[in-house]
Amino acid sequence: MANNRRDSNNPGGLRQIDLDQIWGDLKEGVDQVYKRQSMTKPRYIELYTHVYNYCTSVHQQTNAPPSKTANKFMKKSQNMCANTGGAQLVGLELYKRLRDFLRTYLSSLMRKGVELMGEDVLKFYTREWDEYQFSSKVLNGVCAYLNRHWVRRECEEGRKGIYEIYQLALVTWRDQLFKHLNKQVTNAVLKLIERERNGESINTRLVSGVINCYVELGLNEEEPTSKGQNLTVYKETFETVFLEDTKRFYMAESIQFLNSNPVTEYMKKAETRLQEERKRVSVYLHESTLDRLSRTCEQVLIEKHLDIFYTEFQHLLDTHKSEDLGRMYQLVSKIPDGLNELRVLLETHITNQGLSAIEKCIESSSSSTPSDPNTSVTMTTTSADLSADQPKLYVKSTLAVHEKYSRLVSSCFHNDSGFIAALDKACGKFINNNAITRISNNNSSKSPELLAKYCDILLKKSSKNPEENELEETLNQIMVMFKYLEDKDVFQKFYSKMLAKRLVQHMSASDDAEASMISKLKQACGYEYTSKLQRMFQDIGVNKELNEQFKQHVATTQGTNGGSGLDIDFSIQVLSSGSWPFQNSINFSLPMELERCVHKFTSFYSGRHSGRKLNWLYQMSKGELVTNCFKNRYTLQASTFQMAILLQYNLSESWTVAQLSESTQIRPDFLIQVVQILLKSKLLCCDDDESSLAESSTVRIYTGYKNKKLKVNINIPMKTELKTEQETTHKHIEEDRKLLIQAAIVRIMKMRKTLQHQQLVAEVLNQISFRFKPRVHIIKKCIDILIEKEYLERTETAKDMYQYLA
Repeated sequence: MANNRRDSNNPGGLRQIDLDQIWGDLKEGVDQVYKRQSMTKPRYIELYTHVYNYCTSVHQQTNAPPSKTANKFMKKSQNMCANTGGAQLVGLELYKRLRDFLRTYLSSLMRKGVELMGEDVLKFYTREWDEYQFSSKVLNGVCAYLNRHWVRRECEEGRKGIYEIYQLALVTWRDQLFKHLNKQVTNAVLKLIERERNGESINTRLVSGVINCYVELGLNEEEPTSKGQNLTVYKETFETVFLEDTKRFYMAESIQFLNSNPVTEYMKKAETRLQEERKRVSVYLHESTLDRLSRTCEQVLIEKHLDIFYTEFQHLLDTHKSEDLGRMYQLVSKIPDGLNELRVLLETHITNQGLSAIEKCIESSSSSTPSDPNTSVTMTTTSADLSADQPKLYVKSTLAVHEKYSRLVSSCFHNDSGFIAALDKACGKFINNNAITRISNNNSSKSPELLAKYCDILLKKSSKNPEENELEETLNQIMVMFKYLEDKDVFQKFYSKMLAKRLVQHMSASDDAEASMISKLKQACGYEYTSKLQRMFQDIGVNKELNEQFKQHVATTQGTNGGSGLDIDFSIQVLSSGSWPFQNSINFSLPMELERCVHKFTSFYSGRHSGRKLNWLYQMSKGELVTNCFKNRYTLQASTFQMAILLQYNLSESWTVAQLSESTQIRPDFLIQVVQILLKSKLLCCDDDESSLAESSTVRIYTGYKNKKLKVNINIPMKTELKTEQETTHKHIEEDRKLLIQAAIVRIMKMRKTLQHQQLVAEVLNQISFRFKPRVHIIKKCIDILIEKEYLERTETAKDMYQYLA
């Protein structure tokens, strides 16, 4: 062992050590390391000391003057090695001899493996790599002082081709062995992976050993001392070839499998293959390969066969194969924009299913209605009349389709926003344009009308009313359908009329349910949409107190005037004229029994509220008559007009239609309709046929009237009255729409001042579409109306440009 002793002849007091003095023993030690012979700790320290002594010894300098850079470096080295007396650091010759040793060692190793193939070359390569890598790390420890000082100095000075000893070992492996064997090693790895893909068990440690080597050989040439990983060797030598091989393998397999198996089985196979490749990365490939490998497999296994998937998707929808639909979604979602076609197919399918369900609903309704041609509804019917069950059947059929495919979107497509949008578009299409709307002359307002009627069925008192929880759930479902309606204003009009009747006639099944429905509509469309509905409820609450006050007033008056009170039970409802959707009543002569009550209340109300005028809505009024002319004593629930006619028979048992019209002041055409209902109920009789009733026809009281019930409701709405009311409602809707459109145009123009025609139409559509879908020609008419009213004018420079007139 050469010790570093002070020498008085040397300026630094250190002895010069020549490399030849230590190399023999050092080479023997290095050879021992690479032959994997056991080494004691003292021997390891001895080898380390050889390197240390050589690096810190004094060496003869050349006569050439040192450069400025060298002078700076010498000063820097002296500072770094103050503990050694300021000696100059050396190492180049040692570095060269170590490099030559590694080259010689690997050249002999390469000759042993160059002829090997298949698993033999993999076993040789991985075994020798493991041993070489371990030995190189030991050598790196022996040369730690060389790395820390001389190698680092050289790298900092920018010298190329200098590495830390472990890095040098890797570079030498790459140049002396890897470059000669990598092709046969890589091919052997690919064959091994292919065998695994074909179901064989393989030694994955052979593959992972090669992959680890390829990754380790990635050196950062720009910064040799950097610890950062460079995957260039791995990617260029293995990954690129591996991905091409993967593409070739799965291309052949997928075509062959599809030729002999159904698409559903192929999807399971593709799903399994993708899982296998992910596992392959986690077991023996580098993690960076996952993305590229996944994309390659997805492209070959899925993207190349998308047309087949799309064709199968329709079949899976038709056969309700939820599990396979979910699997297809998971696979196709991996392809960029791959789901777009599936969304289109789903939208078309749901639309067709909805249209089909509504056609079946019409057929079912037609078969369940009487054979009377006035009430039957068929596919060829042009009348808008509907059977009593059709609103319920229509809404339930529509909601059933939505619920079915909503579950499908949730379970199979994981509530993907694109599939939710497809469901919404499809529901909007078949709800607003279907067989029923075509029956109604392509009137898209038929759906909101039917939905309002179904709400009326649910919320009106009936023996079939659902439980409170069930009713609330049904109302929630109704709101699902409501959001798809284009003409929400139509729903509002019909719902408003029906709610008004329920409230006035005290026919609401539940005040809580009514309030809940209004709250849902308010949440969906805003305060303005439900403001009148809420005021109706307020009026009803006020009327309870008003009736109590009126009864007290009558009782007080009766006591003061000695019995001049009311002979009948009389109650009223005062309604705000702007909130309730009722028209003015038909003029007629009230029966004397009722006239006194009306006069009494009018006086009472006028005394409390000056300046208010009461308009009596006789068509909304009703009452009860107790009979004394039949064998049994019946209580008849009748409309005001029916009461007026029946009370005439207290004066005479027989009247002509003309005489009844004169005495009641009801116009003949309307009176005939009221009489016809009384004839059908068998309370009156006539020698003429009901359908040919005329003013000259004589109508008598039928004293032989019988009924199983003692309390009989004869207040049945007349068909003509219903039809007229429906037509009037639609007329009012059109008028309201024109006003809304005009208001929107004025708002827009007031803000913009000038605007081109198409832009104005687009903004109007945008503002109003949440209430209804206005037709463009109606918007144009409204623009013309506003021009006539001088709110707008066409500019002189361009006829399609409008200007707002303040």
